[in-house]
Order: sequence, then C-alpha cells, then structure tokens
Amino acid sequence: MHISEGVLAGPVLVAGWAVAAAGIGIGLKKLDEKQLVTASFLAAAFFVASLIHVPLGPGNVHLVLNGLLAAILGWAAFPAIFVSLLLQAVLFQYGGLTILGVNTATMASAGLVCWLAARPWLAKGGRARAVAAFCMGFGAVGVAAVLTSACLALTGEALVPTAMLLLAAHLPVMLIEGAVTVAVVQFLARVQPELLHLPLSPTAAGRA
Repeated sequence: MHISEGVLAGPVLVAGWAVAAAGIGIGLKKLDEKQLVTASFLAAAFFVASLIHVPLGPGNVHLVLNGLLAAILGWAAFPAIFVSLLLQAVLFQYGGLTILGVNTATMASAGLVCWLAARPWLAKGGRARAVAAFCMGFGAVGVAAVLTSACLALTGEALVPTAMLLLAAHLPVMLIEGAVTVAVVQFLARVQPELLHLPLSPTAAGRA
C-alpha cells in the first residue's frame, strides 16, 4: 500500500501532507493518556505487519490493520500510523519521507471512515457486530487501495494501469483483513469492550 519516493506529482504530495497534518493534529488532541500504551502497541503491530510486503510496481501489497487501529484508537490512528511509517522510512528506507503524508492520509483516513460507518453496528453485538467488523476490516483496506490508486492516477495517465493492478492485488488482503478484524473485535468485545468504545457487558461491569 505504500507508494515509493519520486512517483507522485507535487500537488498530490502537498494534498497528502495537508490531510495527514490535520488528522494528526486532531488525533493528538483526542488522544487520552490512558490510550498511550494501547496506541504504542497498535503502532508496533502496524509497523511489523506492513514490513511483510510484496513489491508491486511503485507500490506494494501487505497487511494494513488500519480498520482495527481506527476501531480502537479513533482519530488517534493518524499519529499512530504516522509514527510507524516514519520509523519504517528512517530505519528501513521503506516508503520515504516526502511520500509520508500521502501514505499516512490514505491509510488512516480509510480506517477512520470505515470505523465511523461500522460503529453503530459494532455496538449491537451478535451477528451484526461480526458482519460490521468484517466490513470494517475489508473496507478499510479497500478504501485505502482506492485512495492510493487515485493518487497514482492523478499523477499521470501512465500510472493508471499500475493503479488498477494495485487495486486488484489487494482483494485477497481485504478478505484476510476482514477475517482478522472479526476475530480481534469479537475477542475484545468479550474481554475489554471499552477498548472498542462499546458499553460494558454485565460480566465485565461486575469485574470493573
């Protein structure tokens, strides 16, 4: 999902940085001190998951976990993803510094939008929660792939075939992310629903 350095046009890079900066600012403002450990853990999970990637033209295919990050962190997914991408760029020259804004914007905003859309159904429990969690994980990667492809297409017509290939290549990843998100959401809903911003179950409330 990362785009490499030197691929995108200047206006696309500027727009990406503008969206990323706004998201990071809001995310830091909304980040609760109690979330710092959770945010650090999820940023590390994102860091590791996206290091295992398959190069594909000017981009690559890998697990993203952006829907899950947004479900737990909300707007704080922006700074968490930004820090992970920054460390990858500095330590492994993966992605790059100039492209950091676009990569952050596409992945974090996609996760946030899908979480906001799925949030009412996540609170319902049962099959509704499972379907919502799958759609959130599946959709977050899909929307990020669409945004990434759009960035490539906006840079020039020569990149349109690569953008379409990148989008198609993420279909298997979307299915995997959907399944992983369901498993994690269902587990957290039983043991720590507050992490998903869900009401406490009677059992969990008794333990609290």
